[in-house]
Amino acid sequence: MQKIIVFLGPSLEQTAAEKILSAYYLPPAKRGDLLAAVHDGATIIGLIDGVFHQESAVAHREILTALKKGVRVIGSSSMGALRAAEMDTLGMVGIGEIYRMYKGGELEADDEVALVFDPSSGMALSEPLINIRFTLKRAMREGIFDVPVHDVLLASACSLFYPRRTYPAIVSNAGDAIDEETRERFLQWVKTGACDQKRDDAVAALEYIKKIAVETV
Repeated sequence: MQKIIVFLGPSLEQTAAEKILSAYYLPPAKRGDLLAAVHDGATIIGLIDGVFHQESAVAHREILTALKKGVRVIGSSSMGALRAAEMDTLGMVGIGEIYRMYKGGELEADDEVALVFDPSSGMALSEPLINIRFTLKRAMREGIFDVPVHDVLLASACSLFYPRRTYPAIVSNAGDAIDEETRERFLQWVKTGACDQKRDDAVAALEYIKKIAVETV
């Protein structure tokens, strides 16, 4: 029987995850957690969220140890996408657009997926840069602003330290480079129009794990 352990945090709420996949859900992984999951008998590990700066991040060596013991390790969305892009040639499986962008070199920095969140509720308190990128592209496609404004807002987001990245802060940081009407139009639109690629990729990873768990029973 499969024992599936998934490390999940702000990328996807656990209630939604449980509707997709029956698994043992644990908080964002820190160093040593994957080894503990292997010790606990995991046959499939889903690495979605992990710590970045609060504690030591998941080490490549512990993922390699899990793989060598025959545990299937799937990465997506956040820390999982980062590690999968680095270790897919050794057997880790990457799922989702963020993984593909890291693998292809479109993304490089860890802070593309970094955010701050409430440790008790798991609620995100800032926006990850990768979601901002997708959101700004969608806003431009939908005519909320043009290419120059897109570029100004993206540069503004990139210049902010990741805990400060919220849409109001990004607009404010852009200053007078964007007129007041465009600012307000975007801030109203983003309340319902924002993209959440990390969430989409987390869902895709859980659906993939569900599929392979059935196939290997």
